[in-house]
Amino acid sequence: MREYEIKVLDDLSEVSPLEWDTLADNNPTLKHAFLQSMIDANCTTAKTGWLPQFITLWRDVAGRAALAGAVPLYMKGHSYGEYVFDWAWAEAYHRAGLEYYPKLLAAVPFTPCSGARMMAATDGDRQLLIQGLLEIAAQSEVSSVHVLFPAEAEHAALVAAGFMPRTSVQFHWQNAGYATFDAFLTTMSHDKRKKVKQERKKVTEAGVTFERKIGAEITSADWDFFTRCYTGTYRAHHSTPYLNRQFFGLIGEKMPENILLVIAIRGGKPIAASLNLFNQATLFGRYWGTTEFQSGLHFETCYYQTLEFCIERGIQVFEGGAQGEHKLARGFMPVKCHSAHWLKEPRFAKAVEDFLRRETGGIENYVDELNEHQPFKA
Repeated sequence: MREYEIKVLDDLSEVSPLEWDTLADNNPTLKHAFLQSMIDANCTTAKTGWLPQFITLWRDVAGRAALAGAVPLYMKGHSYGEYVFDWAWAEAYHRAGLEYYPKLLAAVPFTPCSGARMMAATDGDRQLLIQGLLEIAAQSEVSSVHVLFPAEAEHAALVAAGFMPRTSVQFHWQNAGYATFDAFLTTMSHDKRKKVKQERKKVTEAGVTFERKIGAEITSADWDFFTRCYTGTYRAHHSTPYLNRQFFGLIGEKMPENILLVIAIRGGKPIAASLNLFNQATLFGRYWGTTEFQSGLHFETCYYQTLEFCIERGIQVFEGGAQGEHKLARGFMPVKCHSAHWLKEPRFAKAVEDFLRRETGGIENYVDELNEHQPFKA
């Protein structure tokens, strides 16, 4: 083969999970099992508007083609499930008589978690992936390319290659080496500490207990119940669920070491659940749902139980996901995260660049304001 070769794949079944996961750097949201399970469960298809178009970089190693780089890339027919919103850009294209869709999106579907997007071991190979991404976009009938929640170094390289930077805000919890949950609470202001204790007390007095299950401890019945909770959450917001029971079962089978399921129980039956992904350093809060209302149940199931898990395991960061100023009062601090955007049409690229410049100033002010109301003692 040549020095290197770039291929576009619509499936990862022929890619070595070990080689792919090595590039993913132990991030569970990027693992071969996570992305391929979405394909196998028909969650990411042309019909759902998430057509996989994985860019792969191959090099000859001892006479065989070895995976040296990859981009989790999708051809999108809409902007649902992304958490970085460009609906106004699509509307502007439509008003001008142009087509915004399809577009190319480098991201983890339905998952606003940070991580590698130009997955490679060297800066040189990352540059080849960026170059390949732009060449594919230029040669295909897409309006634009969007890279969501990339690592810091990747974001800088994308901007240097001509992508427009965008900043958004998430809320993350940082572990300062707390020995217990109570030790964490002692760092908070009196009012915020009291609020958390009251919320937890309400749940306990209501007779709710919790089980935290990892991997093989999660039964088929547990997955059935969680799917019911997950689906119910989307239906309550008049939305269509992105994922399904088959997907949850597949990741439970293929990557059990990365799965934490928190189950709330009352009267001997489950009433709520939250699904989280984790590795040794980071926990990613993902999905939740409930079949009964109970004051404080959401915070306990999604935050306090998982914070205790992080403290027990020495996990350093809990990524709480997109949006949610209510997380601030519970110890999650604002963190600026990034995306990068390339638009093929020069007139729109200029207009979007001007918009992003103004938006960035507003984000800076927003973060400053949030930091002034942090929940910790001075």
